[in-house]
Amino acid sequence: MSEREDFRDRARAAMVAMRSVFPATPLLRNDHLSEKFGADIWLKREDLSPVRSYKLRGAFNAMRRAQGATLFVCASAGNHAQGVAYMCRHFGVGGVIFMPVTTPQQKIDKTRIFGGDMVEIRLVGDYFDDTLAEAKAFCDAEGGHFLAPFDDEDVILGQASIAAEIEAEMPGGADMIVLPVGGGGLSAGIRSYFGPEQGLKFVEPAGGMSLAAAVDNDGPVTLNKVDSFVDGAAVARIGERPWARLKGIARDDVLNAPEDRICTTMLEMLNIEGIVLEPAGALAVDALGAIRDEIRGKRVICITSGGNFDFERLPEVKERAQRYSGIKKYLILRLPQRPGALKEFLNLLGPNDDIARFEYLKKSARNFGSVMIGIEAQQAEDFEGLFARLDERGFTYRDITQDTILAEFLI
Repeated sequence: MSEREDFRDRARAAMVAMRSVFPATPLLRNDHLSEKFGADIWLKREDLSPVRSYKLRGAFNAMRRAQGATLFVCASAGNHAQGVAYMCRHFGVGGVIFMPVTTPQQKIDKTRIFGGDMVEIRLVGDYFDDTLAEAKAFCDAEGGHFLAPFDDEDVILGQASIAAEIEAEMPGGADMIVLPVGGGGLSAGIRSYFGPEQGLKFVEPAGGMSLAAAVDNDGPVTLNKVDSFVDGAAVARIGERPWARLKGIARDDVLNAPEDRICTTMLEMLNIEGIVLEPAGALAVDALGAIRDEIRGKRVICITSGGNFDFERLPEVKERAQRYSGIKKYLILRLPQRPGALKEFLNLLGPNDDIARFEYLKKSARNFGSVMIGIEAQQAEDFEGLFARLDERGFTYRDITQDTILAEFLI
């Protein structure tokens, strides 16, 4: 038996074993996306698993194979933690779960609920890699069994059960499968199951392209900086074991999704389809626009990897989506200190422009003062007319919408 066939058989066996714990996640055609992109778009709804992510699979497979272990330790930004907690309670074993301090509260609370009395949660480190180091040190000291979130062959095999389910649910197969990538466990499992002949696209957040860096450098490298917004996929270094299975993929098949654009996709899926996706869970759907011409007329499967979204983050998601779409801008306006100056500015706004924020920044009795103003328009093109009118009337202003440091400080 070839190595690939052995892997496929073991993935199918893992899938069958999982049925004693949870049913297969649905593979559903999405009419909205199909019409939008002129393709046959299907969603593999991992956001509908018992822990609302695919991480349950890897945790189950790794724990069932760790015979005799009574203490499991993991580090996770949230979804792996929930999977491990769920399985600790299922198998009746203890677990210590390390999570970054920046983990959304919703994921921390759900992890506690899933694990019950069987797990202890420790919040350590601002970034995942710091959390991981602490978890491994604790595991070595206490003699626990470490459950890696992605850099583990049993975890990779567990994630490959998704491919086995797709094969069973869609016998004709798909022209392309679009995968989110964090540490690489899911993508390594899917590629190993289907083989290089299956069309695959790998999607990373723009602020954490560790797979792209590995492809460019012919091996894993550690990114100097990672944007933690897509917390479920913000990993600074692709796993060694996943990379061994992904090596040889084409650089053109590795896509990046800007964090603000992901926000537009999250809102679209929520408002139109009623589907709640976390940032990492929206990666595959978000990438469809970038491959529109390539997928037209084809059958495509997007893996929606997680739906653990903390709705306290919704205002931030909406804000980032509006800024990406160009319908909301922030300006620093230099306003003359004379009666009627503000009214003169307001009269230049379009009929559908809305002032979302207004802060007067005058610090002394000068001839001019500064105003920070947030403006929402119905269409991005509306700002062209507003800026033209401001220029014509001699107003001095600065658009700080895309100035990350200044915008974060002031907004």
